[in-house]
Amino acid sequence: MFITRRLEFDAGHRISTHNSQCRHLHGHRYCIEITLSGNIIADEGVAQQGMVMDYSEVKRIAKSVLVDQWDHAFLVYSGDTKVLQFLQSIEDHKTVVLDVQPTAENLALLAFEILDGAYQDSYGNHLQLEQVRLYETPNCWADALRGSV
Repeated sequence: MFITRRLEFDAGHRISTHNSQCRHLHGHRYCIEITLSGNIIADEGVAQQGMVMDYSEVKRIAKSVLVDQWDHAFLVYSGDTKVLQFLQSIEDHKTVVLDVQPTAENLALLAFEILDGAYQDSYGNHLQLEQVRLYETPNCWADALRGSV
């Protein structure tokens, strides 16, 4: 069985090597969909009976390890030195420094790597992260799938 939880966050970025609009500082209302697989829990009387995982737990984990770090932050490539220096000059600015350009594709891969270790088979139902879909806009997204990352 597969389940998916959707969360949203706001973040700024720029693609320093881009030939068009995305080379400028700008922001997005990102949406992340987290898809997990596992067996439906059949144990009588447990709170998760009939579920793969409680959706509130999917959300709690994603917020604690990823969403709260990226929300209202500027996601900047470490090689984008001028912008990085500028952001670091702003006191208490929320900046997340990445080793890759903050494209939707790279962010989806990073999110998968971060979240993969966070969802553990704590229920004994073979729980596993299968996919992270990251929407940069309502019409543009990238998918990171187990086996392709």
